[in-house]
Amino acid sequence: MNAIFAEEDVPGDQQTFIKINVDLARNWPSITKTKAALPEAEQYKDVKEKLDMLVR
Repeated sequence: MNAIFAEEDVPGDQQTFIKINVDLARNWPSITKTKAALPEAEQYKDVKEKLDMLVR
């Protein structure tokens, strides 16, 4: 899936997610263990624009 990058390796078109991550990391717990995919994961796997679905 290649979804996790070191900050210096974040692609240019995803730089806006660094600030979002900083903001959300203050309130959301860290993920420390692998979890099963959510039931609806398959339905969203090919959707490119999901930012407007983010619940803060």
